[in-house]
Amino acid sequence: MPRTELFDRLLLIGKGFCMGTADIIPGVSGGTMAFILGIYERLIEAIRSFDWHWLRGVLNADLRTTFGRPHFTFIIPLAIGIGLALLFFTRVVPLPYLLERYPEPVYGLFFGLIAGSIIILLKLFRHEPLSWMILVITTALGWWLFNAVPAQTPETGWFVFLSGALAISAMLVPGVSGSFILLILNKYAYIMAAIGALNFSVIVPFILGMLTGLVLFSRLMSWLLHHFYKQSIAAILGLLVASLWVIWPFQASASDEAGARADVVGTVPVLPETVSTTLWLTVGLMVLGIIGVILLHRLAEHQAAPASLS
Repeated sequence: MPRTELFDRLLLIGKGFCMGTADIIPGVSGGTMAFILGIYERLIEAIRSFDWHWLRGVLNADLRTTFGRPHFTFIIPLAIGIGLALLFFTRVVPLPYLLERYPEPVYGLFFGLIAGSIIILLKLFRHEPLSWMILVITTALGWWLFNAVPAQTPETGWFVFLSGALAISAMLVPGVSGSFILLILNKYAYIMAAIGALNFSVIVPFILGMLTGLVLFSRLMSWLLHHFYKQSIAAILGLLVASLWVIWPFQASASDEAGARADVVGTVPVLPETVSTTLWLTVGLMVLGIIGVILLHRLAEHQAAPASLS
């Protein structure tokens, strides 16, 4: 493998690691991280590559289609990175522990990452009446969603299936957390307990729902980005702005069944009351997140420029 290809694979593993880290935290979106890292559209297209043509190839034992059609050179390194993040932040350095002990600095970093991505998106935002209307509507919708109270919902197979489909669809939308959707549906603790107990009567319909949502929603997002790019950017920007309400590191929160600060339901952003080392660390990580995203974006533009001239 040429050196540049090896570097690209390692870079994808690193980006997958960042996505996996974001997906672990309720309130933080893996889709947001993919957007920040400049691989969002590529991710959607990679998911779409598992289509009916590919399925027919699998059923017909067409190895060329089975292994050649999906974007495995992109998906496999990304999946490795996501898997490494899940292992690292559950086995080596438990992220729930960091969130419990140091919630402000952790959320401060993610706040900075999202704020930086908003700054970048503002360059793509078109100041047109329709775009402004979409921005306002999605911001209001996102704010309402992030302040929703968990509802009493059934534990039947069809609703578990629906919960999986909605959760994975939310993960593909920058600014919306799949874990947060499960909290709203009052299924976060239920699903986590089922996974821990290997209760396949719950796990199987949940996974089937996730696969269904992944197939259908990835196609919808791809279609929207290709046909309504300006409007899609406005909608994503609105959801990211609304998500800042949840990611703001200083929250007055009420405990819930999911526990501690990680349960974003019912929290209210507040200003810090005292100046402390934690405050300076949190602000520093915010600034670092903003600068990091902007530098990553400029690096991506710099790498894309030679390709566009070739």
